[in-house]
Amino acid sequence: MWHNNVNVKVVLLGDSGVGKSSVLLRFVDNYFKQDSSPTIGISSLKKTLHVNDTHIHFDIWDTAGQERYRSLTSMYCRDANAVILVYDITSRNSFNGLKAWYCGLKEIIKNSTIIAIAGNKEDLVEREEIPIDEAKEYANFIGAIYAKTSAKSNVGVEKIFMDIAKGLCPDINNNLVSPAKSSISLKKKPHKAKKRCC
Repeated sequence: MWHNNVNVKVVLLGDSGVGKSSVLLRFVDNYFKQDSSPTIGISSLKKTLHVNDTHIHFDIWDTAGQERYRSLTSMYCRDANAVILVYDITSRNSFNGLKAWYCGLKEIIKNSTIIAIAGNKEDLVEREEIPIDEAKEYANFIGAIYAKTSAKSNVGVEKIFMDIAKGLCPDINNNLVSPAKSSISLKKKPHKAKKRCC
């Protein structure tokens, strides 16, 4: 049987300590490390999801959240198919930082790049500082996918990657992907309106 192979580059952005590496590790290896060290520079992992007749090959880049690495992380976003902006739901500062990340990002990414927002650490919801309605309103304002996640409790992590895959390849929703094609390029997508800043 022939399968479609879809290659998707995803970049995780957000302030240091919001749990980007934990989200990545949970998605790729279904594992959570309680005490993880901050990412230095850039690291990447790969994972393939099988949806109907489509093999979605994720190449996921985890970036450092420190200010001194921002110019480096920007380079990796230029050809990304999707960017996940991660914030810590218990930290108002990290949500404000997410907005700053987006405002620096919007001039770099392609119009076709999918933006997703992950409100991480859902397991600490009793300490939440950003109302869900506020987070969703901002996501709608910039045209982003929104999901609450918990790398620790394994909540919402795979869903946000699946939502990205469905946004990039809508036919997988309806099992209409043609098995006659062996690969799909996501280099060029239809032009969309320029994303707004905060």
